[in-house]
Amino acid sequence: MTDPWLHIVGIGEDGLDGLVPATRAIVESAEVILGGERHHALSDRVTAERIAWPSPFDAMIETIRGLKGRRAVVLVTGDPLWFSVGARIGRAIPASEIVYHPQLSAFQLAAARMGWSLADVETLTVHGRPVEQMIAFIQPDARLLILTTGADTPARIARFLAERGVGQSRLTVLAAMGGPDEARLDGLAEGWAHEVPAFNTLAVDCIASPDAALLPRVPGLADALFQSDGTMTKQEVRAVTLARLMPMRGALLWDVGAGCGSVGIEWMRAARYARAIGIEPRDDRRAMAAANALALGAPRLELVAGTAPSSLDGLPAPDAVFVGGGLSDEVFQRCWGALRPLGRFVANAVTLETEAVMIALREAHGGELTRIAVARAEPVGRMSGWRPMMPVTQWSLVKR
Repeated sequence: MTDPWLHIVGIGEDGLDGLVPATRAIVESAEVILGGERHHALSDRVTAERIAWPSPFDAMIETIRGLKGRRAVVLVTGDPLWFSVGARIGRAIPASEIVYHPQLSAFQLAAARMGWSLADVETLTVHGRPVEQMIAFIQPDARLLILTTGADTPARIARFLAERGVGQSRLTVLAAMGGPDEARLDGLAEGWAHEVPAFNTLAVDCIASPDAALLPRVPGLADALFQSDGTMTKQEVRAVTLARLMPMRGALLWDVGAGCGSVGIEWMRAARYARAIGIEPRDDRRAMAAANALALGAPRLELVAGTAPSSLDGLPAPDAVFVGGGLSDEVFQRCWGALRPLGRFVANAVTLETEAVMIALREAHGGELTRIAVARAEPVGRMSGWRPMMPVTQWSLVKR
């Protein structure tokens, strides 16, 4: 086992003075320090060789590996393993070679300033990531702490809130926490007009109006929330489909025949860091899926032009596969072969021909066959009656 040679040190706005003595001694004795501009400024009393973050950022790993054999320190903000580069470095360099020195994170400081229990808030980052991903967390009475990506982020988030009927939400921007220049700006999402520092943390206390959009992360969003040409997995069937697909943290879904993207989007909303790749041949439907993904907080939905099975070549192995139409033996064999162990396969059918394919595949591979019949109450003259939707046959199985 290699002895630790790399120290990743969290530093706050109070600089070296805020470090415990042992950590401060490691920084002061470093031969080389790697960090951002503000990290170097916070430790400018230390006479060591300085290296700025490489560009592109992935070059950082090779730069750090090249420091082995020297007294090397990487400076980061707050807790190196909480939405910070420490996790990225730890995936590339063995943990036995690294010593982490955590400092209070921006989340801890912000929660203390707000008087919020961290156990009762959602902690998010949009730093260097699509801001739209926070939309999935907009819920009545939710409290959010968000690491932002720049001075314009709070205004963008305020607009997202106002557009969804949550404009009375209270926003607080906290900057330079723990330092002499600490600043705080308060206001409502509706009418937010503050100029804020580029490096800030945003606290959001969500307050919904009576007409607010209800966008739960539990699958089964209303059909009307999606742009669609009418060809989509409907709300009730979609909820059952997602239950069988079982979204999990960081898991990948192949949505074969994605249409307007409803299943892939709900999969991503249902679990933290869940990913989805939608395979869809029609340009207009891919455009609708992309727009829906932005509007509903799943901006990282990946869309592939083409049809299965040929368009599946080269895709990363999925944890779940959904085939919304066009199931064939060839498509199943390709998807089943790619699925990771404990992967879930779900297919829906509305035609007798596809249902016959399902029955044959079930005889060969097992699984569960279900008929889903939904009827919605609609006007019938001056009264109401049940309007049945086309029944859906669903086949699902787990790869064991």
